[in-house]
Amino acid sequence: MAPQRFREQYDQIQRSMPDVPLAIGPDDAGEFLYEKGVVLARDGEEARLVEDTVRQHFTTFAGLTADHVRRTGPETNRSGITRIQVADPGQGDGSGDPAVAGALRALREPEGRTGRRLVSRNHVVSIAVNACPGDEPVPVEAGAQPNPAVADGAYAPDGAVGVLVIDTGLMNDYRSYPLLAHTRGDAQVEECGEDGILRQYCGHGTFIAGLVAAVAPNTDITVRGTLNDAGAILESEFGEKLFEAVDQDGWPDILSLSAGTSNGRTDGLLGVDAFMRELRQQRTLLVACAGNNSSASPFWPAAYAGLPGFENAVLSVGALRGDGEFGACFSNHGAWVKAYAPGERLTSALTGFDTPVPYVYQHSTYEACRYGFGYACTCRHPRHTGVLSEEGGSGKPDQVMFEGLAQWSGTSFATPVAVGMVAAHMTARAETAPRAARQQLMDANSELAEVRGATVPALIPATWRPTPVALPSART
Repeated sequence: MAPQRFREQYDQIQRSMPDVPLAIGPDDAGEFLYEKGVVLARDGEEARLVEDTVRQHFTTFAGLTADHVRRTGPETNRSGITRIQVADPGQGDGSGDPAVAGALRALREPEGRTGRRLVSRNHVVSIAVNACPGDEPVPVEAGAQPNPAVADGAYAPDGAVGVLVIDTGLMNDYRSYPLLAHTRGDAQVEECGEDGILRQYCGHGTFIAGLVAAVAPNTDITVRGTLNDAGAILESEFGEKLFEAVDQDGWPDILSLSAGTSNGRTDGLLGVDAFMRELRQQRTLLVACAGNNSSASPFWPAAYAGLPGFENAVLSVGALRGDGEFGACFSNHGAWVKAYAPGERLTSALTGFDTPVPYVYQHSTYEACRYGFGYACTCRHPRHTGVLSEEGGSGKPDQVMFEGLAQWSGTSFATPVAVGMVAAHMTARAETAPRAARQQLMDANSELAEVRGATVPALIPATWRPTPVALPSART
């Protein structure tokens, strides 16, 4: 039986959030996850309108009563979002939620009258499910160098570019990697299980910080472990956590975000709407991953780059494959993706260098690319067998050891490459405005790649080394 990557990741995230029943949407199509039995609305009059409308609707909805409809959680928060329970979340399985779907339908008419959306699912924002990374990390040979390699230049505290990474936390021995000696932030929670095996997605934030530091050595990097719990968080909490991060550290020059979700819409993510409006008033540049669905559907928050008013505030980044000439098989694409950077088999710090750490693969590779591409993509190379794919099967999962550096793929990692290029441009040009630097970099860039037949801007660091890709009947 072929691996069922989305279902495997769904099961794993559900185990990491045992008190939050989850459903697959839309209608079990496998595009995103969301909380069962709950919808989101803006505080105040809109929340009251949603609550009253849904309660009236459910007087005729089979199996439900108006008593199911009530607000849960804090009445107000910085994100201005209210959770409204519309059904018993313990009912049914994970294949969609009719009650939430009914609530969304009930609010279509008021939405048409007001001219803006009033209600939303409570999506799971993550680095894992159809988002990032595109594969699991792979050990590299002893003596391997980072790729991109370390650029020329030195760290100068007084003039360093401030970069805030919202991700998983830093591994305990991250300072043993010289590039991260002056990086600060939150520690990774529970690096290993009771068996001493490295947990899945641990090291994600450390890997990202290492890429930024390699491309732009003159950066002050802070890593916040907002996504420590299996790399996932509910939309209703995510906007608040973003506010907490910038309140704690101040608005940075560049905010690096390698997480998100699709939601089947083209007008943004309700839970981060307040944060994005505040971002627009700041000088900070948000650089966000386009996601790994191999889809043109908008992936948020990255897709804000395609909305009016956010063109200068957000840079959305897709991934190029190992030769830098075409899009990686997993990368999302479309007009809302504004740039592409190398994102396949990059090499950076995963665990530091103090102690070797074992890792057991969770997902099996495929016999052929799950997206229909013909080159040697990360769907099938290098081969390994994973625990989640083989539950009840006869395959034995593969175990490897990590001793510092690793290779990893995903738009998660194309994003910090682009962050580093903007930061390096700021240092080279003594530019203090990150959004101006982003525009200057894009205007001066002459590198191009091909993604799904379209010619797109390619942000490729001078120190990046292409990796071989076998191209029998390659599809681009």
